[in-house]
Amino acid sequence: MSSYAGVHLSDPALQGHFTQVELRSLKSKFADFKQEWADSATVTVANLPPVMAKLKRINGVLFEGEIEAILRESYADSSIEIDFEEFLRAYLNLQARAVAKLGGKRHASSLLKSTSFLKSSTTVTQHTISQSEKASYVAHINNCLSEDKFLKNFLPLDPDSNAFFDLAKDGVLLCKLINIAVSGTIDERAINMKKVLNPWERNENHTLCLNSAKAIGCTVVNIGTQDLVEGRPHLVLGLVSQIIKIQLLADLNLKRTPQLVELVDDSKDVEELINLPPEKMLLKWMNFHLQKAGYKKQVTNFSSDLKDGEAYAYLLNTLAPEHCSPATLNTKDPTERAKMVIEHAEKLDCERYVSPKDIVEGSPNLNLAFVAQIFQHRNGLTVDSKKMSFAEMMPDDDQVSREERAFRLWINSLGILSYVNNLFEDVRNGWVLLEVLDKLFPGTVNWKQANKPPIKMPFRKVENCNQVVKIGKDLNFSLVNVAGNDIVQGNKKLILAFLWQLMRSNILQLLRNLRFHSQGKEITDADILNWANNKVKKSGRTSHMESFKDKSLSNGIFFLELLSAVEPRVVNWSLVTKGENDKDNKLNATYIISVARKLGCSIFLLPDDIMEVNQKMILTLTASIMYWSLQQGTRNSELSE
Repeated sequence: MSSYAGVHLSDPALQGHFTQVELRSLKSKFADFKQEWADSATVTVANLPPVMAKLKRINGVLFEGEIEAILRESYADSSIEIDFEEFLRAYLNLQARAVAKLGGKRHASSLLKSTSFLKSSTTVTQHTISQSEKASYVAHINNCLSEDKFLKNFLPLDPDSNAFFDLAKDGVLLCKLINIAVSGTIDERAINMKKVLNPWERNENHTLCLNSAKAIGCTVVNIGTQDLVEGRPHLVLGLVSQIIKIQLLADLNLKRTPQLVELVDDSKDVEELINLPPEKMLLKWMNFHLQKAGYKKQVTNFSSDLKDGEAYAYLLNTLAPEHCSPATLNTKDPTERAKMVIEHAEKLDCERYVSPKDIVEGSPNLNLAFVAQIFQHRNGLTVDSKKMSFAEMMPDDDQVSREERAFRLWINSLGILSYVNNLFEDVRNGWVLLEVLDKLFPGTVNWKQANKPPIKMPFRKVENCNQVVKIGKDLNFSLVNVAGNDIVQGNKKLILAFLWQLMRSNILQLLRNLRFHSQGKEITDADILNWANNKVKKSGRTSHMESFKDKSLSNGIFFLELLSAVEPRVVNWSLVTKGENDKDNKLNATYIISVARKLGCSIFLLPDDIMEVNQKMILTLTASIMYWSLQQGTRNSELSE
């Protein structure tokens, strides 16, 4: 199986300035650059300006003449030969100068540090990690995975050592943590679990981890498998932070905790409550109890508003008065109060994942985790039968819910600036859809005519959505009698139809761009169907798919044979059932999804989509496998040239 070998630099300090995703991208650009100057004996400093002027964070800020002048400051001789690492150093230098030109305010935190790097080759990497967060997450892992049959041999981890990052290098820990956050995301039969893994197996685990993390809502745009294989602390910690946050906030919705309807006064507000992101729901819950307790302030964040510990004291005294101590509020020292707050919470069986210092310093991640823990152990909500019955009557079409989930996670995986918490609500102002269109089809959006949130005037939202519809029509989407106002009004059927066309168009575009397969020709659904059937037939198997709604696909056998056809070693046939009943079908479906993600497919469907043969999701699954397979053929063709 093809895998990312990673880009390794001789200078560790230089390596620390880039993720593997960035290094692979820059190395590819450098290779193209070298090819462009293939007629010359060498690539020199003099060749750099036009190339550097096109790179991210420099483009549009520094122009060729400026770049040439800056390079002269560092290289007296413009005929000096440039290798890849020197290319990276020059890039960092130019980034810093671009920041300086802009005033340095918006991007200084991420770019200006490159200036200090250039002054000393012995400087440590620019990425720092919070030791408090590391200790908290290690405690969480020790607690949640202590009984795991495989990991208990390695736990508990010492929070003061690097054992956490070392254990994460094989990928098993991260996969297990994802399953703790959202049960059933990964079929553990697909995880390579041995004490010693070879590079292939380790890469497979991390590929499975990253694709599964995307499937539960994590943002992993700038993380590659090699970053995890190397156990790069800031990236591992960032991913683990997202996974744990998803776990801790899982109950902050009306479906899991219908008692949350008590937070609103009128049943008309329930729909607004449904649309709240989990973090805002948690803040609303906290303020609900604080108001009842007589706390005069409004908590608007998990950082500065909690530093003095008073809000915690009021909250816990209200939720657990049996453990109340007047001294908690009477003490003048914030650190002492924070200590008493934590002791109070421990009496509710909350684990000590936060320290007094974390509260006083306003650590947002750890404070959020602490409040979420308090909610889990005692939410203090009562059962209002009238409100509860209203919440339970809210429409919940299972297929609509699954499609909403798939499209929402797909959008969040694209790496746009906005994050979608509730698909039908968050797309209504048109901005998210414009971001997606610009990401998939650069240059299609006229940003001068776009209105950025927050948008108070309804007609501004309509303007955004009108542009969305216009671009959709330009892309030949089926949008007969559709207007921007339909999106603003939250027409679920229309929104799902538009997003399906957008996702399908993106898939077909990716396939078309693989020039070794299509030479730029349009790809059709029929092409994907024929490719899959031919692939299975050539492997000697007998399964056949009549269409993407063929009911025989419900047992999963065809997709397992297809996966085995594109990569024989990826399917363990001893784990495959005959698919003779619903239980067997579900086992096969969960295994298919994990095996496809382990292979490298970015997919967002659920086992039920396979079992019920959801035509849209079946097409995306097949196309994703096709895309992965053709990528391997493209790479192999390039290697043989």
